Amino acid sequence: MKRPMYFFLSYLSLADLCYTSTVTPKLITDLLAAKKTISYNGCMTQLFTMHFFGGIKVFILTGMAYDRYVAICKPLQYTLIMTRQKCVAMIAASCTGGFLHSFGQFLLAIFVPYCGPNEIDHYFCDVYPLLKLACTDAARIGLLVIANSGLMGQVTFVVLLISCAVILYSVRSYSVENRRRALSTCSSHITAVVLFFAPLFFIYI
Repeated sequence: MKRPMYFFLSYLSLADLCYTSTVTPKLITDLLAAKKTISYNGCMTQLFTMHFFGGIKVFILTGMAYDRYVAICKPLQYTLIMTRQKCVAMIAASCTGGFLHSFGQFLLAIFVPYCGPNEIDHYFCDVYPLLKLACTDAARIGLLVIANSGLMGQVTFVVLLISCAVILYSVRSYSVENRRRALSTCSSHITAVVLFFAPLFFIYI
């Protein structure tokens, strides 16, 4: 088996490719079209798949934080802890978590009664812009959307920050060279986390 870090990176890249593919083709088409339309079924499909792959990315990033923690704080036990079975289980758990998250968002959107206007002020179908088209008071549903997306993002981000803090605390006794080497393994992961979570917080929190 390839090293766990690259194992997680390959699945993160696949999830990212699928995630952008749910929105980008339609976005490009709309940029070239005079009238920008999407069917109800297409809108719900886009909403579900975007949250599904986005959720998978969140959980894989969290799994990668655990992998970096074990690699830096428990290097001698790394191969015993990060076995193939555990890595596969973490990917399966990420997919399950992504499905449960997206299914929750999908249920919130599909049972809302909609009435005109049928235009959303957004470049893709998401629950919060769709709630503006609801015929009923959607305040409670809006809170559930925040709880589902915002809270999930916030909790996983806090977990990632805690893992970084533990790593920084653990390497303080290392030599300068070993500290630099240890922290360099985290830099790309931290960059990916910031680039992904910054827009997430802006949209949902």
